[in-house]
Parts: sequence; structure tokens; C-alpha cells
Amino acid sequence: MSSDYALAKTGHMTISPTVRRRILARKLRDMREQAGLTQTETARSLDWKQSKISRIEDCNQGVRVADLLAMLTIYGADAPTREALSTLAREAKRRGWWRSYADALPSWFETYVGLEAEASTISTYEVDVIPGLLQTEEYARADTRATVLDECEENLEQRVQLRLQRQRRFSDESSFALWAVIGEAAIRRPVGGNRVMREQLWHIAKLAESNEVTVQVMPLEAGEHPATGAFTILGFPCAEHPDVVYLESQVGGHYLEEAHQITRYNHVMNHLRAHALDPAESIRVLRTQAEKRAEHDQQHPLA
Repeated sequence: MSSDYALAKTGHMTISPTVRRRILARKLRDMREQAGLTQTETARSLDWKQSKISRIEDCNQGVRVADLLAMLTIYGADAPTREALSTLAREAKRRGWWRSYADALPSWFETYVGLEAEASTISTYEVDVIPGLLQTEEYARADTRATVLDECEENLEQRVQLRLQRQRRFSDESSFALWAVIGEAAIRRPVGGNRVMREQLWHIAKLAESNEVTVQVMPLEAGEHPATGAFTILGFPCAEHPDVVYLESQVGGHYLEEAHQITRYNHVMNHLRAHALDPAESIRVLRTQAEKRAEHDQQHPLA
């Protein structure tokens, strides 16, 4: 049994329920393959439908402890592994703090929040919006109102508060590192108006001075680059959970976990880092843009 499972069993590792579910699903798939069984053969042995095995391994369905033990018997798991994975399955059913925002939280984004809560490294590229973890409350409210259509005011506000709650990791003892490459359009677009944007720029510049946050601005004059859109790479301290690339659209989130996919996006991120302004110059640009907006407000106080 790996040390990561031993830690999960004894409770000495803080892992979000989302990550626990994904670790368990991946472990069950690996054990089935090591036993030389297909999903169909496993389902036949358990008198289940093959789709049930598929949903469990794809983390689209939780697994009851009784069903888990039946699967582990088929896979020939030893007693310590059965005990550790049973504990993992029970703890995977716990509610994450984000469940209190369930009414305004799409199921596909709930997975992302659970993963983000456990990530030790977050690398993100945004084209024309400030990354959520760096947004001020007023910017977040303006951005949410503009991008989330057909939602009641209460749900919109819940989304804003969820975004702010995610930022609490900056003040928690659990350490993580955020590296954000932000397109120049994002720092020029006056989301929420001039004052809101000015405060947003000062906020990013201040965060970028901390050890946990690195910000780079990708200038328009940098020209072409390999990124075709926004993406986020989540890295985890638990060796049993691979890195995840997250892509988002208006209708859902997409998670990439295959090794070649992770390698590709890490390569793209490295390219972006190499061609964006360095962190010190990026802070200078953020401050300059904030000062220009302050000057505008002084010259046009009624604008």
C-alpha cells in the first residue's frame, strides 16, 4: 500500500472529498487492469451492468462500501488495501464546504472547486478576464453579472461569494502557489467601470508581491503564441492524483488527465511564461495602468 493511502487512512492528510473520489476511481481502474479484467468481465462477475463499472471508474458515480468490497474481492485485494480504500470511500462521501453554494453551483464546476481546494500548484492563462482567484469582490460581481445569463440576483450573489470563498486559501495555512499569465486585454478592459478596474489592478499588483502568487502580463505586441484559449493546470501534493488541465465553456467544464495532454499544456504554459513580461515588469505595468485610471478619474470626476 502506498504511503498516500496510509496517510488518507489515518487522517494525517487533508484531502478534499472530490480528490478522494477521483483517487478511488483511478485506483479501482488500475486494480482491475492489473487483475487482467475488462470492465465487461468485471461487471459479469458482479452481475452488474458494464456501464456501472464505467461510471465508477470515470468518477461519474460514487461507490457504496459494499459494492467497493465486492469489486476488491474480484481484484484480489489484500486486507490492508481493502481497509484503506473502504475508509477512502466513506470519506469521499463527505460534503465539501462548497456544497453550501449548491443552488448556484453547476455540477460540472463543483468538481473544479473541489480539485482547486486541494491543489498545491495552480497555473492559469486567461485571455481577457482576470482569473477568479485574483478578482476583487466588485470585479467578480460585475464579471458574474455579465457572463452568467438568466440567473436570479440571489444565485448571482452566491456565485460571487463562492469566488471570494475560494480565495481564502491565500490566508489559510495550507500552502499553494498560483502562477497566472494574463492577457493585456484583461487588464485594459474596464469591467465594472473605471474605479472598479483601478482597484482590481492595485489588488493584483499587491498579491503579486507575495511569495504564493506570480503574475505575468502577456502584451499584445508579443504576437502569436500556442495557447488557443484560457486553461488552468492543477497540480496536487498527493502522488496518487495526477495533474489536471481544466478547460471551461459556457455550458460545461472539461478535464484532461492523460499524461500526453498534461505534457502538452505544460509546454504551452512554459512558452507563455517565456514570452510574457517578467513578473517585476508585469507589476510595474499593472501599477501604471492603475495610475492612469486614477488620473482619468481626477480629470473626469463625473464620468
